[in-house]
Amino acid sequence: MVSSDAYLQELLRRYQASFDITENYKLNENVFPAYAMFHSESEKYVLRKEAQLWAIKTFEHVFFMKKNSFSPQDLIDLKELIINKIEPEFVRKNEKYPEKDHMCSYISFVVMCDSAPDAETKKLIKKFHFDKGYLFSFRGHSEARLAVATMDTKEVFTNYAGKELKPMLFDIYKKMED
Repeated sequence: MVSSDAYLQELLRRYQASFDITENYKLNENVFPAYAMFHSESEKYVLRKEAQLWAIKTFEHVFFMKKNSFSPQDLIDLKELIINKIEPEFVRKNEKYPEKDHMCSYISFVVMCDSAPDAETKKLIKKFHFDKGYLFSFRGHSEARLAVATMDTKEVFTNYAGKELKPMLFDIYKKMED
């Protein structure tokens, strides 16, 4: 069985090149082993910066979790955390809409579980969904991504938005076998 601590350290090593990482991150009563934040800004202008054609800002907030097992109640708790705390504070910064030129904010959860979830929970992970548009999408949208990596069976389960996390999470298993 792979150690969740070793798995997390390898995962953070891969994120550190592009993300600002805070270990033992406290959010209300929740303590995450790590939190990673990414911000990208792009713009196009003509001749001078004052003649800007467009600008976009993209964000990603990744919350890392370690659990013995993952249950349907954990999914309910994650959704509540997104709706009541993360989306209003991290995406909109407690305003009505996100900042000007906001295009997309990803709210990602990478959960490392000691044991694989049951069949019902696997289906619920796949169906997990959060997507919110702002001002008819003129101020972008936010989307939740979820990936559950199991330490005992070396499997990765994701929702539709989180499927792009799978290759990296599987690659960590391969590296740890070497």
